[in-house]
Amino acid sequence: MGKVIYVSGGACSGKSFFSEKYIEKKYSKKIYLATGIPFDQEMKDRIEKHIKQRGNNWKTIENYKNLKDILKEFAEEYDIILLDCLTNLITNYMVMDNDIIWDKATPKNVDDIKETITKEITSLIDFIKENNIDILIVSNEVGMGSIPDYPLGRFFRDINGKLNQLIAAKSEEAYFIVSGLPIKLK
Repeated sequence: MGKVIYVSGGACSGKSFFSEKYIEKKYSKKIYLATGIPFDQEMKDRIEKHIKQRGNNWKTIENYKNLKDILKEFAEEYDIILLDCLTNLITNYMVMDNDIIWDKATPKNVDDIKETITKEITSLIDFIKENNIDILIVSNEVGMGSIPDYPLGRFFRDINGKLNQLIAAKSEEAYFIVSGLPIKLK
């Protein structure tokens, strides 16, 4: 059955580059599951850079929700999915799918969003474990810096940290990238 590979690190630490090279060495039929939404030119430029970096031999799917249902049709045809990245997926759920004034958010608001995202990721991981396709999930390690001084930042950090822990626990392999150098955690 499929396995989960988890790659974490700071922003611009080399997570995506490492992940793409890891996959290129071991897999031939690859899906790139892009969760970023290009709201501005800077984000469009980042996405374009990633597209050029990985080349044309990937099937690209751009989405951040209902992932299990979207990926069902590809499970038999492909070897691996690169989900890049969990951090954007969480941001999209928090901002795109919710009309919350974060300075006035209640613990229930945050718990509901965390539960929705946890269900999404758990469903995806369960799907992988039941099928013959692997997944490599990239996520930022956001808990190593200063504490955000605004509620949305703190809620985001907390949700991202909990989801990182969940994925790391369910993974067969885990890596932490520092300055472009991988440290194998398990």
